[in-house]
Amino acid sequence: MLPQEIIARKRDGQALSEAEIAAFVRGLSDGSFSEGQVAALAMAICIRGMSVAERVALTRLMRDSGAVLAWDLPGPVVDKHSTGGVGDNVSLMLAPALAACGAYVPMISGRGLGHTGGTLDKLESIPGYDTRPDIGRLRQTVARIGCAIIGQTDEIAPADRRLYAIRDVTATVESIDLITASILSKKLAAGLDALILDVKCGSGAFMREEDAARSLAQSLVDVARGAGCPTAALITDMDAPLASAAGNALEVANAAAFLTGAEIDGRLWDVTVALGGALLALAGLAEDAGAGAARIAQAFESGAAAERFGKMVAALGGPADFLDRFAEILPRAPVIRDVFAAG
Repeated sequence: MLPQEIIARKRDGQALSEAEIAAFVRGLSDGSFSEGQVAALAMAICIRGMSVAERVALTRLMRDSGAVLAWDLPGPVVDKHSTGGVGDNVSLMLAPALAACGAYVPMISGRGLGHTGGTLDKLESIPGYDTRPDIGRLRQTVARIGCAIIGQTDEIAPADRRLYAIRDVTATVESIDLITASILSKKLAAGLDALILDVKCGSGAFMREEDAARSLAQSLVDVARGAGCPTAALITDMDAPLASAAGNALEVANAAAFLTGAEIDGRLWDVTVALGGALLALAGLAEDAGAGAARIAQAFESGAAAERFGKMVAALGGPADFLDRFAEILPRAPVIRDVFAAG
């Protein structure tokens, strides 16, 4: 089927067959769909929508456009994803805490989109940290330390990488169908046993209204489960920054202070512990979310999470003494001054 025929079917509000979606994903991967054709179909999907069956097919086929990892580890392989907000550095603390609780976390993260900060952008403020290691190094780091936070490699979901770039410049970022497929194609390529989703809602989130956040959360959970991955979602408040810092290096410093116990933001603690607790329960490492939350809290309070974070940074090329010297190591703005609120 020609690209324009597939575009016309969705433009006219018809459901696409799995074969048609497969042709689109192949076209994304091999370039046989032009940028204009990809943009046209993305806009048609944005306006006309997709059924759950279409979303599952698009997600699964985009996942399978590249490598899908398989693991042989003594514990469950898990991950967390946030839809993005301001001062949202939860992943930096949660991944090592989960590892300290017996989970394995190959966290494939993204860059900033719109006004939201990206986990990769934050980690790249650590000198030497390699956000795009090859799959062999990823496997070794996860097996030895329990966690690795990296970016999308060339081997993982290449179809999504091209679609993501086109969505960003064609006003189709907000499409729940395309958000769902983009997030989950990368996450499910990591070979997960369980996934927790942090769907942000409020003035600092992509989903400003609760109804929209619930729709996105339901879409993500339905599609992930449809693709075979046990998944749950929490809807969390983003009417105020989550951390008491916003900016790449500042949020890494905030995470380091959290992990070492030097300074812990209350809202950040609550969200991180809640997400971790729910994920441990989902993965079978805790009886329920409350018991899981207690395990996550203990991982922070004992220093076990900080130890895992420090080892992960060193294993991926960063300074071995990062947590001891993060204030010296992280870049600083050329101008630092106090700004006072009026009134």
